Amino acid sequence: MDAAFTEEQHEIRRTLRELLLKRCGPDEVKAAVRTPPGYDEQLWRQLATQLGLPGLALPSAYGGVGCGPTELALACEETGRAVLPSPLIATAALAAPLILALGSERQRTALLPPLATGELTGTLAVPGGQLATALALTGPNDGDWAGGGRAGGIQARVQDGTWRLYGEAGQVLNGHTADVLVVAAHTGGFARSRTLLFLVRVAALGPADGADARRGAGPGLPGLRRTRQTALDETRPQARLELREVPAELLGEGDGDEAAVAGALAAAGVAAAAALAAEAVGTADTALARTVAYVREREQFGRPIGSFQAVQHRLADLYVTLQAARSAAYYSAWSAGRGRSAAEGTAGPYGVAEPGVGALALAQALETLRAVAAEAVQLHGGIGFTWEHEAHLYFKRAACDELLLGPVHRLRARAAEEAGLFAGGAGETGGSAAADGSGARGRSGPTEGSREAGGGGVSPASAGAADGSDAADGSGAASTTSAAGASAGARAPEAVEV
Repeated sequence: MDAAFTEEQHEIRRTLRELLLKRCGPDEVKAAVRTPPGYDEQLWRQLATQLGLPGLALPSAYGGVGCGPTELALACEETGRAVLPSPLIATAALAAPLILALGSERQRTALLPPLATGELTGTLAVPGGQLATALALTGPNDGDWAGGGRAGGIQARVQDGTWRLYGEAGQVLNGHTADVLVVAAHTGGFARSRTLLFLVRVAALGPADGADARRGAGPGLPGLRRTRQTALDETRPQARLELREVPAELLGEGDGDEAAVAGALAAAGVAAAAALAAEAVGTADTALARTVAYVREREQFGRPIGSFQAVQHRLADLYVTLQAARSAAYYSAWSAGRGRSAAEGTAGPYGVAEPGVGALALAQALETLRAVAAEAVQLHGGIGFTWEHEAHLYFKRAACDELLLGPVHRLRARAAEEAGLFAGGAGETGGSAAADGSGARGRSGPTEGSREAGGGGVSPASAGAADGSDAADGSGAASTTSAAGASAGARAPEAVEV
């Protein structure tokens, strides 16, 4: 891994940061979230057309920039600094990668170019609020996470030669304004139930007002009702979708392959986790910087409160934690992009990324953002507790991101499971756990493994940040599971050999 960024990557960060500093201050954010779409459409068009933001990770053959997950993560870090409300995550990290991985050539040619240029926006609709499970971030996505063919969820059946979707899904990111919906639905009935992905092309929004404008309902698609939900974090708009025999088309060719769908969702989950982790790091960085600036100016007992050693220690601890989370996010983005070709823009075989790296980086970033946001509210004193203060933008983002893709302990548990830390080690005695490669010993194995897998960031990024060696430039991000494996190997060399 080369931890140094290229000049093109630095230029992406500089250009985006300069634009957002001018156009996306706290007052602009608060004004944008109260509009019907929930974001500044003019700013989004500028970001899409001038900077190609939604097409960063798409190949140039389909109108994209031809970069990868690393560039998208860097862009998300900058949008996170401004707490930018936009459909970037829903379009570039969820919908577009799935269309690229599973779609037919006709579907890619028709949908990816307008998605890359911002002409269309997209999102992924998963019933039951199981987005994190569908992306294999908090559990395996080979179960009944989309309804199991029973009552509830979204069902798909063929009627008059056309696929029809019936059901509902909540907490859909930007679902009230998305032009392309990638919907996870069950088909085949109870006996042969399988989960596939379907495309719902919503007609372009026309002039609307009143209830239609608030719902984001587009004309020309009967049976689809979209309602924007009230959320604590208004900068991350969500919607409830109700589908009543809505016409759709299968994403891909043939009858669909459930295993390919699960693999594509898991691969997209790694890249999406890296993007969300980088975004959380950017938000935490801004919250910490504003807090440091405030404690330098706020005076108490005749001196700035930042001069008190207790305050300095709290801020120093936050800085170390933030640098560790940044290193983990960068490593996760690099791992998600391994094996990708700039010409093809696809990862080839699923599972190229290191097992568990996306979930672990996201867990560390979300935990860091939560800690930084809480300290920002505390150190701002009385004004920090008012809803009008900008500190609550960071606090709400921290709380709602974990509700959407967490909780943190499940992300870490999934990362440990993917890395094989607990394989056959729970409750076994003697050396049986070490013999099967888990590295755990008897009853104490799960306890030791939990400290390695979930104890405040297993990544060597956090260790490097703690001693100040590599965290500052992000080069301290090393393999999470490699570190855990090395630790296990130190106790039981035969486990490593197996």
